[in-house]
Amino acid sequence: MEVFELNKVDSLASHFLSQLRDTKVQKDRLRFRTNVQRLGQIMAYEISKHLRYNATEIQTPIEATTEKVLQDAPAIITVLRAGLPYHQGFLNYFDQSDSGFIGAYRKEGEHEIAVHLEYLAAPSVEGRHVILVDPMLATGNSFLRSLKALQKHGKPAHVFLVALIAAPEGIQNIRNHADDNCSLWTVAIDKKLNDNFYIVPGLGDAGDLSFGDKL
Repeated sequence: MEVFELNKVDSLASHFLSQLRDTKVQKDRLRFRTNVQRLGQIMAYEISKHLRYNATEIQTPIEATTEKVLQDAPAIITVLRAGLPYHQGFLNYFDQSDSGFIGAYRKEGEHEIAVHLEYLAAPSVEGRHVILVDPMLATGNSFLRSLKALQKHGKPAHVFLVALIAAPEGIQNIRNHADDNCSLWTVAIDKKLNDNFYIVPGLGDAGDLSFGDKL
């Protein structure tokens, strides 16, 4: 499985990620959501280089010319609720895309963590490019459960699994269990998971930081 890490090259993405991690900056929810959205836009641009285009004749005010136009907009599937600002970043660039939403939550046990899916609203993904958005790739189980749930909507041509931050353990889990038509895209790969299955150093709970603490 191909793994793309945006932080391997210096760019504004690193600047925005540093603000997402900073506990002082995190207190501003609007700024947090805006930076997540910005990173979604940057990642959308990177992924756009791997999609299909058609040469299309365009009439300018001066004369006709030919430009490459996106052949098919990818379907963007988002894991609620933390994925919403990231999802909006992708929609800002892929503005004709169909969207889907998956409701998932983690249930913590003494020695393991289980991921439960309770909601799925998605378009057909048969033969399409799909961008599956979840900000934090910790164990990788949310992505894997989401991929399994999407099977009832068809077999995609390719799935771009997209996270803000990924843990090595989650990446390996996806390598071991995801189909060959998947690639992983993340801004940064962090050190590890702690005993509570949170990414270290990570940035905290992306959903709470975007929308407020949940009961």
